[in-house]
Amino acid sequence: MSRQMTGAKMIVQALKDQGVDTVFGYPGGAVLPIYDEVFLQNDIRHYLVRHEQGAVHMAEGYARSTGKPGVVLVTSGPGATNAVTGMTDALMDSIPIIVLTGQVPTFMIGNDAFQEADTVGITRPCTKHNWLVKDTAELSDTIHQAFHVATSGRPGPVLIDIPKDVQFASAEYTPPEEARISHYQPRTKGDAEAVERLVELIETAEKPIFYTGGGVINSGDEATKLLREIVDKTDFPITSTLMGLGAYPANGKNWLGMLGMHGLYEANLAMHGCDLMINVGARFDDRITGRVQDFSPDSNKVHIDIDPSSINKVIHVDVPIVGDVASVLGDALALWKKRGSKTNADAVKQWWHQINDWKKINCLAYTGSEKTIKPQLAVERLEALTKDHPNRYICTEVGQHQMWAAQYMGFNEPNRWMTSGGLGTMGYGFPSSIGVQVAHPDALVINVAGEASWLMNMQELGTTAQYRLPVKQFILNNERLGMVRQWQELLHGERYSHSWSESLPDFVKLAEAFGAKGISVSDPADLDDAIMEMINHDGPVVFDCLVEKHENCFPMIPSGEPHNHMLLGENVDTQSAIKEGGAVLV
Repeated sequence: MSRQMTGAKMIVQALKDQGVDTVFGYPGGAVLPIYDEVFLQNDIRHYLVRHEQGAVHMAEGYARSTGKPGVVLVTSGPGATNAVTGMTDALMDSIPIIVLTGQVPTFMIGNDAFQEADTVGITRPCTKHNWLVKDTAELSDTIHQAFHVATSGRPGPVLIDIPKDVQFASAEYTPPEEARISHYQPRTKGDAEAVERLVELIETAEKPIFYTGGGVINSGDEATKLLREIVDKTDFPITSTLMGLGAYPANGKNWLGMLGMHGLYEANLAMHGCDLMINVGARFDDRITGRVQDFSPDSNKVHIDIDPSSINKVIHVDVPIVGDVASVLGDALALWKKRGSKTNADAVKQWWHQINDWKKINCLAYTGSEKTIKPQLAVERLEALTKDHPNRYICTEVGQHQMWAAQYMGFNEPNRWMTSGGLGTMGYGFPSSIGVQVAHPDALVINVAGEASWLMNMQELGTTAQYRLPVKQFILNNERLGMVRQWQELLHGERYSHSWSESLPDFVKLAEAFGAKGISVSDPADLDDAIMEMINHDGPVVFDCLVEKHENCFPMIPSGEPHNHMLLGENVDTQSAIKEGGAVLV
């Protein structure tokens, strides 16, 4: 094969050489040469989206569920700016995405040409790195660099801006093995002295806890395997951020559930009262820490993270360890075993007695209704009827439904839970579920949504119809911006400023208009049968579940409060909760 080729052909060849089989995109004038090359080959399948934001979220779902980078192809100007939200979302949640954007010809850059935008300037703050390629001879090497940067160290989105004349011109193609990537080699092995200090703390801790995040999942299967081993062998409790769910199995005996603003009572109190907090692949975001000065106030703090900029950024730690999660956990486990696999077992046993007392509070308790579906009930029944499916993936939009899904659904494996954690992007879940379904054609893929979030990218029903993708949209329809309304009730004097819509569509008719199946349910007695109808349908489904309009999501740590200051639901025994050490706000 000749190594001399056009820039457009280079792009397709480089994607093939990087193992890419799927691209999500939307054509336009500045990328037509690339689309011409896509047309001339059959190795890479292109999925036509309905909006560029949807393309990036689809690539995120694909990447998160497979562990491989997602690829996006969009045109210049508005094509690139429409992708900004998705790239920022991927940056916050450390998702590897490669975004290819067209650009006006090099000789027109800076002239306010048609569909020109300073894409590199606009996207510099929302990508891990970006490039403007002005020379075709550098194009293939740049693409290979981009894949390396996106997937090495802390993963994230990258962007390559490619002028149209660069796509037409010809040059020598550089294969991946000849690409210049040596300049970016993140540190993966943790400092030996720091690892030894971690082991010493494990041996002596009386009230330890593992606090895990999405970095465990990003590190790969070996990291989750090692995490499970060290948790089970030490018998330490473990909690997780929203992004880390599934790294340790929800049915594991040491699992406390999610922690943070809407985390479980026992997880938050354990985090507050621990004397050793081992952060594995999380970044101490504000939804977890609450009031920073009161975060785990009496603990030795260990932070394992591959991103050195995350260390001591929010919480000052006693033992910082920069390195890949799998590498550091492997070294720590080996050293701990070599030293005799010791823990302060009697003290840890007493710690478990305290935690088990906290669990008795049953912080997720709620009362049902014979006439109205509580959103908690809807999610509980969805979990009960799908948890044994051999190949289930759950996505979410952003809001109350997202928190209920995290609270009431269990994930025993990594890469089965796709949600927008850091940016909190309404409109993420539907396109993300499409990306997951594309990656796993035979899987049961369900997007747990709120009606307001779902409407933000509802146009992607066209994508599901075109490619016959059987994704299930499970909408908890309370006719409100649920989380906004909850905050207005609890923190803003019940002044419900613009937190509901009086002009929602008929979701069943909307689904049918796009060739999907629509299901509506409002009676709790019909809920199970309706969910089974959704599961068993072999095409896309929009499930409109009409739920209690003013239900609140608890537990809740109000912004700026510490972990032991929680709001609990009206069905929880708050007096017992206070007695057990939780300062419950009412």
